Amino acid sequence: MAVGFVAFHYPLPGYFEEFTGRVHKACEFVRSRPACLAAECWATADDESVVTTGRFESEEALKAAFTASRDSRVIAEVDEREHRPRQFFTLLAG
Repeated sequence: MAVGFVAFHYPLPGYFEEFTGRVHKACEFVRSRPACLAAECWATADDESVVTTGRFESEEALKAAFTASRDSRVIAEVDEREHRPRQFFTLLAG
């Protein structure tokens, strides 16, 4: 069953462009993982938040992609450029 995610990131003022660039690189890495169907980076119209979305063939593929991302240091658990913890939601096809 397909599974997706959406994550909200809250970069500190002055780091929005740098943070967005890093997230675009992370999306490129995630898209290269097996069974990834999509991974995208969005920004809210007010430039307050960066939103990432993705879709995988299975929950196992999603978990494997994020494990590889953390192991490769493409994605960090905590980023000092965020002023509040990111929010991550796993989505199931309805």
